[in-house]
Amino acid sequence: MSIVEDAREMSGELVRLRRRLHREPEVGLQLPRTQDSVLAELDGLGLEVRTGGQCTSVTAVLRGSAQSQRTVLLRADMDALPVHERTGLDYASTNGAMHACGHDLHTAMLTGAARLLSQHRDRLAGDVVLMFQPGEEGYDGAGTMIDEGVLDAAGRRADTAYAMHVFSSAAPHGKFVSRPGAALSASDELKVVVRGAGGHGSAPHRAHDPVPAMAEMITGLQTMVGRRFDIFDPVVVTVGTVRAGTAHNVIPDTAEFGATVRSFSADARARVRALTEELLHGIAAAHGVTVDVELAEGYPVTVTDAAETGFVAATIAELFGDTRYEELANPLGGSEDFSRVLQHVPGGFVGLSAVPPEADPRTAPYNHSPLAVYDDSVLAEGAALYAELAVRRLMLHE
Repeated sequence: MSIVEDAREMSGELVRLRRRLHREPEVGLQLPRTQDSVLAELDGLGLEVRTGGQCTSVTAVLRGSAQSQRTVLLRADMDALPVHERTGLDYASTNGAMHACGHDLHTAMLTGAARLLSQHRDRLAGDVVLMFQPGEEGYDGAGTMIDEGVLDAAGRRADTAYAMHVFSSAAPHGKFVSRPGAALSASDELKVVVRGAGGHGSAPHRAHDPVPAMAEMITGLQTMVGRRFDIFDPVVVTVGTVRAGTAHNVIPDTAEFGATVRSFSADARARVRALTEELLHGIAAAHGVTVDVELAEGYPVTVTDAAETGFVAATIAELFGDTRYEELANPLGGSEDFSRVLQHVPGGFVGLSAVPPEADPRTAPYNHSPLAVYDDSVLAEGAALYAELAVRRLMLHE
């Protein structure tokens, strides 16, 4: 049987695993129950397995041809979000966390790929590294695993790397999407504290009010990204938190806000850092207050290799038909720590729509929503694609 046929045969088992993971989601870098489930699934497959030191990662190496010096890395993230699920599913989480971004599907698909590759080991013209990663949702689990040697787990640096991500909205059911070059944005966190001098609300001239200064900073940032950056290399600033004061008639000493800053190139990312500092300090000086600005680096731009993205597209077309892949016209605004891997190893990042067939992808709740629902029927094809990418890429290396 082919890898795709074998994957469809194990579909029921993948669904059971995914739903078990969904019932017990874990957040961050420490996912002991999830790690135990992955280790149990990999047991007996003849893999070289090791677990992380700083996090509950799982790295497994599947050895193929002893003569080959080539390695392909396949990655799945495993962590959930601190979101209270409201889907009403009979396997919904009840512990206050939720696999609202579909990482339970990624984990199930990669364990399925491990089984498929083990069954078809004789077709492997090289080695495969399976990277089961915690902490993608803001904890930089990929960076931690890279520090612990995942890229060299086979005894040499991986030649190519692939990752997959499901979506609960936007694209029709079963559609694969990607693009060469910038595929997802960089994401940085802006924290601003405006420091003035408090006073009575009736006499603002006797105080140094930080609130109007903060308000001008927030609107000034929106003007800055619209007027100082190329519309074809954009920056997006979204203010998510604003805090100031304790009473309506009291001018507070401080005011603060927090924002996410998204960019799609290394140049724009560096420029927005410099211009943000310049803008906020200038507004503060104009208001007679001071400001503390912290722009903490998050994940870099996810940049896929053009040749590898073309290879992914061709593989999808051959496996599932010419209509199943679509190239994205623009990068996605989300961010990914698989970008860390792609800074070291050329590879591809492909999205897969798990929108329920009966749902309208234009209005279905999107990833991270407490109402996001993912269709299990994509699991077999996701597992097959992971496995086929490894097998075919290693053949091309010969």
